[in-house]
Amino acid sequence: MTALLIFLLILVIAHVLGAIQATHIIAARIAEENPPGGVFVPVTGGRLHLFDLGAGHDAGRLPVVLLHGATSNARDMVYGLGEELSRSRRVIAVDRPGHGWSDRPNGRADASPAEQVKLIVEGLEQRGIRRFVVVGHSLAGSLAANFALEHKDRVAGLVLLSGATHPWPGGINWYYRLSATPVLGQIFVHTVMTPAGSWGLKKSAEDAFIPGSGPADYVQRTSAALVLRPREFRWNGQDVAALKAFLEVQSRRYGEIKVPTAIVADPADHVVSTPIHSEALHRQVEGSRLILLPGTGHQIHYTARQQVLAEIECVADEAEALQRHELPRAAE
Repeated sequence: MTALLIFLLILVIAHVLGAIQATHIIAARIAEENPPGGVFVPVTGGRLHLFDLGAGHDAGRLPVVLLHGATSNARDMVYGLGEELSRSRRVIAVDRPGHGWSDRPNGRADASPAEQVKLIVEGLEQRGIRRFVVVGHSLAGSLAANFALEHKDRVAGLVLLSGATHPWPGGINWYYRLSATPVLGQIFVHTVMTPAGSWGLKKSAEDAFIPGSGPADYVQRTSAALVLRPREFRWNGQDVAALKAFLEVQSRRYGEIKVPTAIVADPADHVVSTPIHSEALHRQVEGSRLILLPGTGHQIHYTARQQVLAEIECVADEAEALQRHELPRAAE
């Protein structure tokens, strides 16, 4: 019996070591195939990776800061909106801390949207970006709203796309919860998750576009595989696991938001509930516009790109008009 137990233990250890080795090989290949394409800027404790597009445009036009959601990185926003938007104004698309090629200086503490915003503010300062329109998709709706609440001197306008802004009934997907767990999470992300995730990545990306479909080259163009690296997937799980409690507190303050605001969503979004999030935010932010686009799904910045671009420009134009009106008073 003892010999059998020893044999089984050796077998388990061999499988675990094999899984760790496979994870290391796959993660290294992912990193090599998806190198950083933007610039690195220093922040406290590390550096952020971002894309700075259209920097040569009229300095009088407000720049736009694009923030990506969970299980993603800045290339998702660049491909979806940034390339086209940068034809008319400066665009900064940021890898949130711990995602893409950005560092996570404070580990789990940087799961807080407020802490991520503080680091992003540092990065924007390094690029000379001091006042802007902020656009947040999905989980980054929480960051965009935090920008408008905690950095009022910087945010001139706010656009939320399928944004997560309020606490919701129920929990989160098991793999987020497991990856965020202190001990088991480390085992999960360094053994099972990366090989399994590589197999299911394309299907997962397709599901995000339901009921429509995304670009055929979406996974490649957005470097979606980067999230399968163990540390990033663990940090991603921490972000999702910390979000609900954070929004319990932040969502009580949305009446403080006074900048031009557009909220864009599909009424039947199957990832982020529009009634719980977008419609509730619209009721709290006086003067906000709620744009409902049925059949566009969660990846609304792809499936309704032109409508979304138009809303961003509308908010930016309104913010610029308000800014021009305020300048004479500031000079007096």
